[in-house]
Amino acid sequence: MTGQTESGLDSYAMPVGGWSRAGIDTVTAEGRLDQQAWRTDTAPASTLDLLAPMRRALQDQGYEVVFECEDTACGGFDFRYGTKVLPEPDMHVDLGDYRYLAARRGTEDAEDLVSLFVSRSPGAGYIQITRLDEAAASEPGSLVASTMSPGDLVSGVKRDTAKMSDIAALIEAQGRVPLDDLAFSTGSYALGPGDYASLSALADWLKAEPSRRVALVGHTDDEGALDTNIALSKRRAASVRDRLVSSYGIEASRLDARGVGYLAPRTANDSDAGRLANRRVEAVRTQ
Repeated sequence: MTGQTESGLDSYAMPVGGWSRAGIDTVTAEGRLDQQAWRTDTAPASTLDLLAPMRRALQDQGYEVVFECEDTACGGFDFRYGTKVLPEPDMHVDLGDYRYLAARRGTEDAEDLVSLFVSRSPGAGYIQITRLDEAAASEPGSLVASTMSPGDLVSGVKRDTAKMSDIAALIEAQGRVPLDDLAFSTGSYALGPGDYASLSALADWLKAEPSRRVALVGHTDDEGALDTNIALSKRRAASVRDRLVSSYGIEASRLDARGVGYLAPRTANDSDAGRLANRRVEAVRTQ
């Protein structure tokens, strides 16, 4: 993943038609807006190679494809620059070689809108996923975490939160404790808004023990290259560190952020449940 924006409650005018002199036909909704950009390691044979499996994943999850087009038929330059696209280098769009798809599901009262923008360069493929969850607009305070990635597009898997019975006792006795109520989807590093029992308990322990320091260690599943996963896991740990500093008042000097990628799994990565269990951040006592 090369870039991500999470706008909270926002409006999104999703294109559902190509560009014309009258403009671009759109469907507008309000809700939780999330946009991600991804880059593949190698260039695909075509933009359809990128789009087709994600289209199938959306349809399998009950989405209806309402519009799809390819570069010139979309409107070329005018469509690309009339559409919400993350900037270079996060998202690259070749004006002569891209595809776009818009899909929706839900009811008249609450819709889930998803658009896909794919393109490529001589050495890479590029994917942008934009999602608006209209139902979140009526759920103040709820966490609507991004659950989409090119390999895990619209996941219905939820984390079974481990019971955080006594963070302080666990980290004192074992020297480490997993923060199991933090949910990370494949490829995602941003910690969404909301209260987390594990962070609150960890912060209470740190405030009660001012001489203690911890390393926050990120872990991933085994999707993707090791270097990429190490970088991703460190960004997850840094996201948790930033939350402890900004929301709980813990001194940054007492917190370190590290990442080990998929090198220390809890279980096998051969199932959705296993990969979900392995995506985590642990607090390790270092002093």
